[in-house]
Amino acid sequence: MRLVSYRHSAASPRVALLDGERVIDLERALGLPPEMLSLLRLSTRRREADDAHPLDWLARAWEQHHAQIPESAILTLDVVHMTAPLPNPTSLRDFYAFEQHVKQARARRGLEMIPEWYEMPVFYFSNHQAILGPGDTVRRPGYTEWLDFELEVAAIIGREGRDIPVEEAESYIAGYTIMNDWSARDVQRREMKVGLGPAKAKDFATSLGPWLVTPDELADRLAGKGFNLQMVARRNGQELSRGNWQTLYYSFAEMIARASEEVTLYPGDVIGSGTVGTGCILELGPEMAGGWLQPGDVIELEIERLGMLRNVV
Repeated sequence: MRLVSYRHSAASPRVALLDGERVIDLERALGLPPEMLSLLRLSTRRREADDAHPLDWLARAWEQHHAQIPESAILTLDVVHMTAPLPNPTSLRDFYAFEQHVKQARARRGLEMIPEWYEMPVFYFSNHQAILGPGDTVRRPGYTEWLDFELEVAAIIGREGRDIPVEEAESYIAGYTIMNDWSARDVQRREMKVGLGPAKAKDFATSLGPWLVTPDELADRLAGKGFNLQMVARRNGQELSRGNWQTLYYSFAEMIARASEEVTLYPGDVIGSGTVGTGCILELGPEMAGGWLQPGDVIELEIERLGMLRNVV
């Protein structure tokens, strides 16, 4: 399934199932909660013991009732505004899980890899209240001249759990989406010298979208610690980056297990992968990428089966 959040006549985003070009409002169609976070919270109660993932119950409900969907529940993509699939995450942890990115970004600063990176997946908390969706404009903060994009995958947690074993962790994933971790690199460089951060360098915006894809939609492309799915970034129509999800050094299961040690994860928590290899200007070098981002630049992040996330600076 592909789930979206959209605006039409309502002021608040509403959750829907994307069926081809049809946008099926889930409250009007199946009597479910009107927004994504409430739907995810419901999953803990509706999930059955043998379900592989938190939204399997929704797939069964859709299969049972899709032929009787009222016309009032059906819209089309051309008349709605898509927002982030989860406009109001409960938290946002961003990991550092692609080895190529870590190596190359450090090498550009004249640094070797540190052995601790291979001992555990690490993350930082970002601002879960500064979420943008597909088509939204990203404002370059006045405190930065080095604005960057980051091509990432995000997993959305679909049920509550604490001290989750690695072998069970994938059963907590409601779905995946594309993530752009916008970054102020000059600010980040100064912050990291202090030994704390990144913080303000990541505080202003994170894009998610265009939709949430349930794990069953990707199962046939399982490879390595991820999926054999191409990840591409374009600036003003020109390809800058091409990587593959399967090159993850740490799987999402390992990230979730690490994040949940002595801590409860909740439906609506977002787990970011970190940047895929070559997936940002910092790693490529501004001299090879047309410089840092400027007002008017269009950034398109595309991942097979997850769609394309487009934003304008």
